[in-house]
Amino acid sequence: MKTKRMMAALVVALLSVTAVMAKDIRTAVFKVSQMHCENCEKKVKSNIKFEKGVKEFSTDLKTKTVSITYDAEKTNVDKLKDGFKKFNYEAEFVKETKQEDKK
Repeated sequence: MKTKRMMAALVVALLSVTAVMAKDIRTAVFKVSQMHCENCEKKVKSNIKFEKGVKEFSTDLKTKTVSITYDAEKTNVDKLKDGFKKFNYEAEFVKETKQEDKK
């Protein structure tokens, strides 16, 4: 009986720790009109990865969009837009989705 109670307490403790550790991970999509060739795409890739809170990102040259997955506790859409300005590009916010950290 005591073992069952201890196991139940352990499970509850682990579940509560997992809930606290869940991060606010979001993905924002930006339209970047200056990104019109492969060199422009490389410029975006080599600069945006250094922005605080960026977890991963992808670019689509055809649609001139950049999707950035980031930790919302460390950055936000406005700060990411400012990150593009650091290398003289303008990023227009398109949409954002929220997701849970997959850890």
